[in-house]
Amino acid sequence: MSLARGVDYCLAPLQSDVNQSQTQQVSIAVQGERHQLLSQLEIVPQQLTLVGLAPLGQALFTVTYDGHSVSSQQSILLGDQFKAEYLLGLLQLIYWPIEDVNRNLHGGQLRSADCDAVQCRSLYANGSDTPQIEIRYDQQSLWMAKVALSIAQADLTLTINPIAE
Repeated sequence: MSLARGVDYCLAPLQSDVNQSQTQQVSIAVQGERHQLLSQLEIVPQQLTLVGLAPLGQALFTVTYDGHSVSSQQSILLGDQFKAEYLLGLLQLIYWPIEDVNRNLHGGQLRSADCDAVQCRSLYANGSDTPQIEIRYDQQSLWMAKVALSIAQADLTLTINPIAE
């Protein structure tokens, strides 16, 4: 998938030591339009499943990934513009170890960055000093942090709030 001009990403393999179950409130603002959904992310060593629900509970999408191939089903309510697999790629940028992401990036590099948040990551196109994607966390534990990802080139902001279970 294309992340920025000249920067492509192939999904990284699943981490064999990660078992994670997380409900998240996801807000997406793109070109002045705002959308909200609830997501349930389940990761076990051989499979990742991401389910998206509308605020009123309608199923919007289900994406499964076994570390090699992606299966995606999505509701017509989302239209043709939304691609749930793209959201899965952004979640890897947010939560996967930087070195795992970088092994699957082409034309760019993800790095830890200095910022006024608790921690940050930035994606740079090769040869550029301007970040293409910026990710901000409000605490050290990535899975527990409120996360804000922004892609200036696409006028897109993704905000993730974990919901305690």
